[in-house]
Amino acid sequence: MTLRRHDERPNVVVILSDDQGPWAMRCAGNGELETPNLDRLAATGMRFDRFFCTSPVCSPARASLLTGRIPSCHGIHDWLAAGNTIAKYEPARNGEFIDFLAGQPAYTDALAEAGYACGLSGKWHLGDCHRPRDGFVFWDAHAKGGGPYYRAPMVRHGEVYEEPNYVTDVITMNALRFLEQRKSHSQPFYLSVHYTSPHSPWDRENHPKMLFDQYHDGCPFTATPDLMPAPDWVKHRSIPVDDAGSRRQKLSGYYAAITAMDTNIGKIIDWLEENNMRKNTLVVFTSDNGMCMGHHGLWGKGNASFPLNMFEESVRVPFLASHPGVIQGGVVNTDLLSQYDFSSTLLEYVGISTPSDPRSPGRSFCQLLKGGHRDPHEHLVVFDEYGPVRMVRTIEWKYVHRYPYGPNELYHLTNDPAETENRVNDAATRPVLKEMRERLYEWFAIYSDPDRAGATEPVTGRGQTGLCGRRAGGEDVFIPF
Repeated sequence: MTLRRHDERPNVVVILSDDQGPWAMRCAGNGELETPNLDRLAATGMRFDRFFCTSPVCSPARASLLTGRIPSCHGIHDWLAAGNTIAKYEPARNGEFIDFLAGQPAYTDALAEAGYACGLSGKWHLGDCHRPRDGFVFWDAHAKGGGPYYRAPMVRHGEVYEEPNYVTDVITMNALRFLEQRKSHSQPFYLSVHYTSPHSPWDRENHPKMLFDQYHDGCPFTATPDLMPAPDWVKHRSIPVDDAGSRRQKLSGYYAAITAMDTNIGKIIDWLEENNMRKNTLVVFTSDNGMCMGHHGLWGKGNASFPLNMFEESVRVPFLASHPGVIQGGVVNTDLLSQYDFSSTLLEYVGISTPSDPRSPGRSFCQLLKGGHRDPHEHLVVFDEYGPVRMVRTIEWKYVHRYPYGPNELYHLTNDPAETENRVNDAATRPVLKEMRERLYEWFAIYSDPDRAGATEPVTGRGQTGLCGRRAGGEDVFIPF
């Protein structure tokens, strides 16, 4: 490992939201949402308009962000319904703690080895929330993957307590406590601020009344589709919404959660500015996965439907990177980029050179952040997966393959950006279909671990309770539909 000089390394704050669609920011075109601080980051940095999660559900996507590996390599294929905390909050497997990423490299390992003080405030949801991952000197975690915004189960010093205050505010207060602790140190810091916002629940009781009422009573909600039907192939919707009242309530809670989070993000940016650290701190904002809020007649992410879906609203995520004086402000990038690219990008950005991981498809886009260009052949294709559902997407086409029986999908995104016309059985597209299938098969053959691959796993979107594949010892760890 080679390093940039200690006093030249920037601090890093990575802010991660939960279930935020790429459309859910004012700076991305949603004029109904109040997000002045996300807009502030976009104005002082770069907004990536085609940034993709590696899997449209939280735990697999978070593992890929951290490791640069795809789910079929790290082995997390669904949200983790067990292994995170004690039985009172997670009765599956009687509250057994499981380290789902044991032995898997993470960029935080490299940061810690290079002298960074690493901290986490908020959601982990990669197993065992009670013990800090190696290299972390600060760990105030959410005990699960979601839950109520008031009386949320939180972990401090290895013990669970129920936090009476609004959890978004608490995650911010804990993050600021870490920053205060680092203020007197010359050592660079890395901080993960992982909100549960805007994940459900979205009812009035779970969010600040003033914000909920502001949206509920005054927002026309024209930025999202209004009660459109789901595609014919959808056999089940995880959140059925079929009336105007339910739609308005859910959107009100979703929007209120985002605006409350945005206010808290502003507190973090303000602290950095007030303590003269903003110019030496890279701030990244993104989400674990995208979100349909009525798009395609669905409410949720990849598991909003069964069979699982790969719609753009599910697989694309917001991504903002701001570092005044280094990253040019107000720039919008349209390259196809993925969460599996993030680990290598961050390490290059802070000046840490590590051996390439042959199991990672990730390629650094650090040069884009600093005003340069990538090799044009490196940003033409992006891949995604959710258990037995896999996707390959180019600038022009998207192909979705569902093992073992389909239905498969092929969309000409240039002419059909809303993904309304499935051309998989169109004779005119057979050459494209053949090429896209070959790309999909070859890519996953290179980057999958046969012992952890998702193509043959019975993933339903209802959760994962243990280690998958051969590591599971024959145990079925995916909750059946």
